[in-house]
Amino acid sequence: MSTTTQAPQSPGAPKTARGARTRAKILVAAEETFGSLGYHRAGVTDITRAAGVAQGTFYTYFTSKEEILRELVMDLGHKLRAHLAAQVISSGDRLEAEEQGLRAFLQYLADHPSLYRVLQEAQFVDEAIYQEYYETFARGYTDMLNAAARKGEIRAGNNQHRAWALMGLSHFLGLKYALWDQRAKQGDGAFDPIVETISDLFRNGLALNGRDKG
Repeated sequence: MSTTTQAPQSPGAPKTARGARTRAKILVAAEETFGSLGYHRAGVTDITRAAGVAQGTFYTYFTSKEEILRELVMDLGHKLRAHLAAQVISSGDRLEAEEQGLRAFLQYLADHPSLYRVLQEAQFVDEAIYQEYYETFARGYTDMLNAAARKGEIRAGNNQHRAWALMGLSHFLGLKYALWDQRAKQGDGAFDPIVETISDLFRNGLALNGRDKG
């Protein structure tokens, strides 16, 4: 007789608006809990306490702490991508969208400092969760760069490579200026010098032009 056990089935999507709100509240609590305590120190009880729900309610929507981490990472990625899309919708071209998107990303990270902590936790709990977060982001980013190249807004090139490079740039600028330096606390426009520097990099590169050489 086989002793293999199957993983518990996910409860699936909530069937009512109230259930959707409760599930969303639990996800927010998980973000706060994992962000402050770390995945291994945090328990389901900590999450439900932060959410203000009974422990049994947690299992109505999630089978385990690992499942809610996976769902949380996907949810955080979706929210960030939707936020950035809304912030750049008024941009005139891809380069302007890059500038607006970088500013919006830095501010978002300053407002949601637990994002990076949750992602780092995910990397060591299940690297596939961590990888899928960035792979999903990169696919969308590559599509946007491809569209911009077709419209003549940027030079043709390998936009998959470019997408990963630009993501890396934003990642470390976020670490340095949105989290470590907490520049956003300086008030409106705090990220403008950073965006201006990177805008110049986007538009002019690093190579000396004829005027600079002269």
